[in-house]
Amino acid sequence: MGAGPTVSGERPPASVALVATTAEVLAHPELDEDLLAPWERRRLAGIRVPGRRDDVVAARLLLRLCASRVTGLPPRGVAPAQRCPGCGRDGHGRPYLPDHPGLGASYSHADGLAAAVVGPGPVGIDVEPLTRRPGPVSVLRRLLPHDEVDAARAGPDPGPALLRLWVRREALFKAGTDDVRLTEWTDRGCAAVVALAGADGAHTALSPAASPPPAPPSGR
Repeated sequence: MGAGPTVSGERPPASVALVATTAEVLAHPELDEDLLAPWERRRLAGIRVPGRRDDVVAARLLLRLCASRVTGLPPRGVAPAQRCPGCGRDGHGRPYLPDHPGLGASYSHADGLAAAVVGPGPVGIDVEPLTRRPGPVSVLRRLLPHDEVDAARAGPDPGPALLRLWVRREALFKAGTDDVRLTEWTDRGCAAVVALAGADGAHTALSPAASPPPAPPSGR
C-alpha cells in the first residue's frame, strides 16, 4: 500500500490517501480486524450482509493505515473515533483522531472498494464503482445543485458525468466545507471513481510498487 515505512531521517508525509479493493485491504500484512475498537465491533454486529461488513472493516482499517503513515505510529497505535456534527454524539458520524486534533480524517466504502485519507485540516474522500450510475434524477436534483445535474445530463455520456458529480459532492460534504481543493480521478486498477477534498490532492496507490502521479484538480 503506497509508500513503505519511514526511513530514519525522513519526515512522514503531511497527508496520505489510499484507495484499494476490500480484498487487498483485508489481505494486507499490517492490518487485521483485531485493530478495531470494541465500539466498532459492536457496530459491525448489526451488519448482516457479509460483503458489506467486509467493506466497512476494510475502510476502517485503511483509515488506520493512512493515519499510521502520516503520524509515524504503527496502525495499532492509532485510535480513530467518530462524532456526529448534527447531534454531537460519539460513535457515529465524521471520523477524527482524538490524539491528533490538527489532522482531518475520512473514509469511504462501496461494493468491494475502500478509500481513506488523513491530512491537515478538513479532508473528505468518496469512492464508487466505475460502473455505478446514480439516480434517479429527481433524487439527485434534491441532493445536488440543479445546474450541475442538468449540465451533466446534457453531456454526451450523462451516466459517468453524474457519477463524477456525485463523488465530488460527497467528498466535499465529508470534508464539511467547499473551501478546499477538490481532486477527482479514475482508478482503473480498482475500477473505481474517487474524489478527494483537501489533503492537497495527494494520493498514493495500495501497491508499494505503484505510485500514480497526482490527479489533476477538477475545478478547485
